[in-house]
Amino acid sequence: MPVIGYARVSTDDQTVEPQLDALRAAGCTEIFQEFASGADRARPQLAAALARVKRGDTLLVARIDRLARSLSHLLEVVEGLTTKGAHFRSLADPIDTTGPSGVLVLQMLGAVAEFERSLIRERTLAGLAAAKVRGRVGGNPGLRTKDPEVLRKLAASRRATRLSGLLREVDLWMPVVRRLRPASPWPDVAAAVNAGLPSGHARFSTDRLVSAVRFLVTEGLAERELLTVAPRRKPRRGALSRQRASEVAAALVAGRPRITLEEIGGELFRLGHRPPRGGTAWAPSSVKRLLDRARGAGLLAP
Repeated sequence: MPVIGYARVSTDDQTVEPQLDALRAAGCTEIFQEFASGADRARPQLAAALARVKRGDTLLVARIDRLARSLSHLLEVVEGLTTKGAHFRSLADPIDTTGPSGVLVLQMLGAVAEFERSLIRERTLAGLAAAKVRGRVGGNPGLRTKDPEVLRKLAASRRATRLSGLLREVDLWMPVVRRLRPASPWPDVAAAVNAGLPSGHARFSTDRLVSAVRFLVTEGLAERELLTVAPRRKPRRGALSRQRASEVAAALVAGRPRITLEEIGGELFRLGHRPPRGGTAWAPSSVKRLLDRARGAGLLAP
């Protein structure tokens, strides 16, 4: 499986070459380089590296501090990789989630992080109580005065948090978006995306899906063409209905490769797509024709 490298230095005056040499020697097939502070979580190249890592791949760094400057950030990144079925390894530290010893170290770090959070909460509550007794107002003074630097850091933190959340699940829905956009309108794309999501996963509204794609485009992690206005089409009503049903069926197969024709028919009916000859159930032969149509349109591999 591919090994994706990530290297970082804080300033342009520092050299990234030693890290690149170590990562290449360890078998990296692709390396993302960053010139940014480790305290800044909103790093474009780190986001690109995390988006590039797929199931079974490994994200490799020379040292942990090249990836994260806090334990919480490290655990957040590794949790996102684990959710995707990917791994993390550091050359200079005893962390390799492909093996049991590395996972054990990570679990110990997680326990330490939880203990640290408990201490911080306890100290914060004690400090607020003491301040209240003295008549002091709590909160961030910079926010109360709308300090531009404080507002900038807050916006960057919120952007990083949103990006991290999207990258954890982007592989579930972005392939469907890329197959259907910009040829299909956003409501149809949202319906196809939702049809292919695992059971229990939060569904996308059209607005939320567009917002997520626009955010990834702004961050340089998705193609701007996805936001192009869909062409106007006026097919016959029956043809339009079959086309949409075909797109939904393709999304179901892409999201659940082991799904049966009967299960696809049940999902189509539940989503409001009625069988071509009426009734309350799709015939397997009708579902198969929809999938053949999807393959012909390039929505499914042959």
